[in-house]
Amino acid sequence: MSFEIDISDSQDTLPIDVQALTRAIERALQIENVSSAVLSISIVDNDAIHRINREHLQHDYPTDVISFQLDFALNDEAIDPVDATGDLRAAGAMIQGEIIASAQMASEMASAGKWTAMNELTLYVIHGLLHICGYDDLSHEEKAIMRSREITILNAVGLTPIYPDDDYQAI
Repeated sequence: MSFEIDISDSQDTLPIDVQALTRAIERALQIENVSSAVLSISIVDNDAIHRINREHLQHDYPTDVISFQLDFALNDEAIDPVDATGDLRAAGAMIQGEIIASAQMASEMASAGKWTAMNELTLYVIHGLLHICGYDDLSHEEKAIMRSREITILNAVGLTPIYPDDDYQAI
């Protein structure tokens, strides 16, 4: 496994623990059985993510995280493991992507999850990473699968997320 992770921080709302965030990303890639990854993570404020959201997705509001899958390829030795939540979408894959996460949004929303802003930001980055790994959250079923993957990964790094808007059962 080869992981190249570049984290840039252009905001001043929240001090970022780059080492902890890098460890969480690496752990997520290991759990998802990704073969190799090149990831650019940008930690921004609400104004910056609002601008990106408007320019690239035509959504005129700030959001928590935006991700762009730049490359996704299965290598010749790709395996198709299955776990309790279904297939691992990026098992054996070589991925490249960009994740933009709002530290300001994390600071504003952390109390709803009953944890720190850094933990909330970690959730945003893992959520964005799962999109790059091929997961989606557009349907009830897909959202439940993605939520289950988030919980598995966050638990593996010692975090227990609380989802205040949880209107479905994770599968």
